[in-house]
Amino acid sequence: MTQSRIGIVVDSTAQIPTELANQYGIHVIPQTLVWGTETFYDSVDITPTEFYDRLRDDPVFPTTSQVTVREFQELLASVGSECEEGVLVIILSGELSGTINSATQARGLLPDMQIEIIDTRTISMATGYIALAAARAAEEGKSLLECAEVAREALDRVGAFITVETLEYLHRGGRIGGARKLLGNALNIKPILTVRDGVVAEAGKVRTRKKALRHVLDEVSEAVTGKENIRLAALHAVAPEEATALLQDASERIKPVESHLTELSPVVGAHVGPGTVGLVWYTD
Repeated sequence: MTQSRIGIVVDSTAQIPTELANQYGIHVIPQTLVWGTETFYDSVDITPTEFYDRLRDDPVFPTTSQVTVREFQELLASVGSECEEGVLVIILSGELSGTINSATQARGLLPDMQIEIIDTRTISMATGYIALAAARAAEEGKSLLECAEVAREALDRVGAFITVETLEYLHRGGRIGGARKLLGNALNIKPILTVRDGVVAEAGKVRTRKKALRHVLDEVSEAVTGKENIRLAALHAVAPEEATALLQDASERIKPVESHLTELSPVVGAHVGPGTVGLVWYTD
């Protein structure tokens, strides 16, 4: 991508692998983690390892805060000053965070700059794959508006399925959405979750962890049946061995053209909790 032509910005929950973000010149704006009297920028001031180690023992439950309007304004002004056409902002579901409101308000404070904003209606590397699709389009020479359209079209070609150890973190953070009905049986099941219409939704429930991981794989396999140029990412919160094994099984079954392993950032981890494992898929 010619960085002087189009700038692409994502929030930190997109979790694009660093090497890919660097390759395509994607700018990452961090979300905020609030822990008691302390404030951390997501994966900047606190690493996933530090976060999950502390989460196990700290009686204080962390909360999260969206990127502020000022933070967006400063980054967009900086990125935009180096871009001839403008900036494309691609962020997590507006149903799960007010981040899109901050971005929209910041755009209003920069009236002389061309800024397009995409609500991906999803989370994590699903958002990341949409941003990468736009970045690749920019590298091919497409205009800002064409790249924005590529991102919008990609919304229907991406998906995520995860299994969590407990629904408690989603419940505490108020992000449980359509999976709320599972709470009553939370001690007896291993839920499989997805994001549907921008909110967390139930995608199944089983009795064991092994079955839950198999269910995630089956859901993704069904979703990509008949599709080409499939890209996969395995996600985890301090469960690297399970995520690695899941990605290997998925790769053997699905034969993706690209695959990645990524650890959930502290801001995402605060809502899903340790032990979360999942798969994201994207197809061209």
